[in-house]
Amino acid sequence: MILINNFLNSKKLAINNISTIYVSRGPGSFAGIRNSLSIIKAIHIAKKVDYYCFSFKDFIDEGDIKYENIPKLCNKFNIKKNLIKPIYLS
Repeated sequence: MILINNFLNSKKLAINNISTIYVSRGPGSFAGIRNSLSIIKAIHIAKKVDYYCFSFKDFIDEGDIKYENIPKLCNKFNIKKNLIKPIYLS
């Protein structure tokens, strides 16, 4: 949360100014994904910020994916809102 707050402060934003968060659910380390999803879930509960959990594998047919295109891709591929299905690597 400290890193998120520092990032928001550097961009002169606050959690209250954010309506949606997009978070990658993997692949990645178990601890990293679990921690990220826990923080997003807490922000959702506390501040009513919607979130979408995606994997770059969801967009496999899109070629070169840029982060700024994630919201459009979530809509295009009907990624469900507020749904967490993490992919864990061992």
